[in-house]
Amino acid sequence: MHFERQKLMAVTEYIPPKPAVNPRCLPPPPRPPQEETGLVRLLRQEIAAVFRDNRMIAVCQNVALSAEDKLLMRHRLRKHKILMKVFPNQILKSFLEDSKYQNLLPLFVGHNLLLVSEEPKVKEMVRILKSVPFLPLLGGCIDDTILSRQGFVSYSKLPSLALVQGELVGGLTLLTAQTHSLLQHQPLQLTALLDQYVRQQHEEDPVVPASGQPDPPDPVLDS
Repeated sequence: MHFERQKLMAVTEYIPPKPAVNPRCLPPPPRPPQEETGLVRLLRQEIAAVFRDNRMIAVCQNVALSAEDKLLMRHRLRKHKILMKVFPNQILKSFLEDSKYQNLLPLFVGHNLLLVSEEPKVKEMVRILKSVPFLPLLGGCIDDTILSRQGFVSYSKLPSLALVQGELVGGLTLLTAQTHSLLQHQPLQLTALLDQYVRQQHEEDPVVPASGQPDPPDPVLDS
């Protein structure tokens, strides 16, 4: 009887169905959101201030820059009012995902650093970076316009704003002078023609004496 019961239990044992998808192929369950620490909030505020207060933001790849070279670079850049900023990529990416600078996300791979300035100092920055092969320029933005590395190089070749303004003022002054000359040419020519006409009329009219009778013609002498 005991053996028969064992067979009955074995036959009626519940066998759960196999899942249609292997559990290892399923996505992991969502993790509960972690609260930001005070340091993370402080870094996010500093990153937001950097992107808000600076017109030029360049992203560079820190390949093998030593601490001494980094200090020298900071000093050279600071002469042109360009600051070097380093933030954790994880916090930078979380800020960029919710901002208008989302297109900069592909640049942040590995160890990166930012070169920022309140005014675009592209020419000075490109000249300094050419002497540092271990700090390649990846791209960035100027006045909220996304630029590639070649875009920064092309921007650095543009003339300065003062030179462009001088050329514009010179061109406008020349056009104003030409317009003034053209406007004065016709009246001056008309005045000259009228003066010439009046002189010709005076030369052609006979001289009338005070008596009101014209002078008799000169007598013709007989030969």
